[in-house]
Amino acid sequence: MVAVRRRRGASTLVLLCAMATMTAPGLAAGVAHAAPAAPAAPTPQPGAKSLEQVRKEIEGLYRQAGSATDAFNLAESETKAQSEKIVEIAGLVVAGQNRITALKSRAGAAARAQYRSGGLPAGAELALSEDPDRFLDGAGRLRQGEKAASDLLSELDRTQADLRRYATDAAAHWQTLEANRVKQETAKKQVEEKIKAAEELENKLEAEEKARLIQLEQEAQYKAQTAWLSTGAMKDVKGTATDAGKRAVQFATAQIGKPYVWGAVGPDSFDCSGLTSKAWLAAGKGIPRTSQEQLRLPKVAVKDMRPGDLIIYFDDASHVGMYVGDGAMVHAPRPGRHVTMAGAGSMPIKAVVRPDA
Repeated sequence: MVAVRRRRGASTLVLLCAMATMTAPGLAAGVAHAAPAAPAAPTPQPGAKSLEQVRKEIEGLYRQAGSATDAFNLAESETKAQSEKIVEIAGLVVAGQNRITALKSRAGAAARAQYRSGGLPAGAELALSEDPDRFLDGAGRLRQGEKAASDLLSELDRTQADLRRYATDAAAHWQTLEANRVKQETAKKQVEEKIKAAEELENKLEAEEKARLIQLEQEAQYKAQTAWLSTGAMKDVKGTATDAGKRAVQFATAQIGKPYVWGAVGPDSFDCSGLTSKAWLAAGKGIPRTSQEQLRLPKVAVKDMRPGDLIIYFDDASHVGMYVGDGAMVHAPRPGRHVTMAGAGSMPIKAVVRPDA
């Protein structure tokens, strides 16, 4: 365990040093020369794909898996919501049936009382009396009895109508539940297929090529981050984290080194939106589960972003990371990788959103 902590701590230190290099003021224009030197790539055989082509293909497959993962997570949360709604409706049906039983019991009691009095309610007998006082008292009771009977029948009708509506609602929720289950299974199959295809590509590589592949990934991220910084994107970014934002960042960065697992929300592994949603939950703020749903949170300009804000990546909003300051973000990258720090501009930014707006 101590060895694991030391390795994780060393990895984090290396990443933080790299981020300091990438984001230090004034280094954007000349940072390219600081990129780590890479071992020469093996010469590809005629007709064979270059390692860079393989990297892009693997990256594309994992991106498609990321989109499918978001679809799976959304279908899963919707399925859970529909299941909870059906349970709620079942409770309403039971309550409605008990209410009807009670109303029928009251109606039966009134009918039995009327039978015992010779077919006339007590109020009617008094209303037919020749005594003026008894007549007035009886007439009042008769009106009260009629109103009570009318109210009883109206309540019985309303309750029966409620039960019919509950049955219709339950049928609709069952249909939605089944549709979400189909979507969930379809998305799960797509995720598994894309991850399997990517893993098969990567498993064909020799150990030296796998090491080179990781370096190519880092170089691509470094190049994208450098280009982003050179636009002056970080020039006016001076936002200060709120207390909740600080707690969210603390939670997210504490997960560095844990593996990416699609559909995971911790505590031992995370996918990208699982990390951000759990981080904000730890900060006391519940947010949507998926990156596409998180995109609906209030948006802010890049120049106004502050630690704790979420950065949504790619046109399909298939990835999300948490801005931690100084041009860096923390995220769960993809299967086969671990929660790590990276440049905030190392991928195409679609939007920045603020959970605690």
